[in-house]
Amino acid sequence: MKALRKLFGGIDLTWPKVIASAVIAGVITGVIAILPVFQYTSFHAITVSMEVWILFGIILIMNSKSNVDSALKCFVFFLISQPLVYLVQVPYSALGWGIFGYYRYWFIWTVLCLPMGYIGYYMKKGKWWGYLILLPVIILTAFSYNTYFADYLFCMPRYILICLFCACAMILYPVVIFEDRRIRTFGAAVGAALVMILTVIGLLRPPVYRAEILSNNEEHPFDDSYTVSLADEKYGSVEIIYMPEVEDYMVRAELRRMGSTVLTLVSPEGEKTEFDLSVKRDTYRITQRQ
Repeated sequence: MKALRKLFGGIDLTWPKVIASAVIAGVITGVIAILPVFQYTSFHAITVSMEVWILFGIILIMNSKSNVDSALKCFVFFLISQPLVYLVQVPYSALGWGIFGYYRYWFIWTVLCLPMGYIGYYMKKGKWWGYLILLPVIILTAFSYNTYFADYLFCMPRYILICLFCACAMILYPVVIFEDRRIRTFGAAVGAALVMILTVIGLLRPPVYRAEILSNNEEHPFDDSYTVSLADEKYGSVEIIYMPEVEDYMVRAELRRMGSTVLTLVSPEGEKTEFDLSVKRDTYRITQRQ
């Protein structure tokens, strides 16, 4: 806990440290975005959502010397780090320089760092209303937890680290930021309650990825007289449906788990056609077995 308290208020945060940290954070995030090994993992979260960047912002605020110092350091940190994330990706992206189109969203948040850094500094006063300043951060982190817990349930054990990070952040931010025991206890209780509520909701409403994964065609014709199934039902369920929009039959899947299985299409005569089905969180690949 002493190490955490030093992190949240015991660092001599000079401008060279802010700039160096921004460069390192931006380059590392850009590399994570490029490398396929990080896709569908907890590490990839830093490239698409805010929870880790929120941590960086709070560390900057808590180690600043004034409201203005806090606002400027938060602004400069994000003004350097976020463009670097995309600059690193330019040579490797099919979009080229067009990838900077995604920077607009983060530029808005960068500008907002000025008022957020200024107001956030008041958390250092240790008053009860300081927790109200922190509360929007807790809520944003709760949204991230909700998203990544669903990803964890679908891709288990992937995303467990980012789920733990979000859960710990919601509980521990008030504990390491405030000195008043009542604020710390209340804040930790609110964070723990949010974690438990969102966990229960996630377990009661597990994620389902729905898609039409196979269509009737000359290579593998079928209609509603055929049957279709998955070799392992833990990955979900499949059925043949008629879609009026395209006036044809398709195989609709409700997928519940990341991984690989075999889809089998059986004709009324008992002839089987098998397909290898690879499922990811938001995409799939299906290929006919030879």
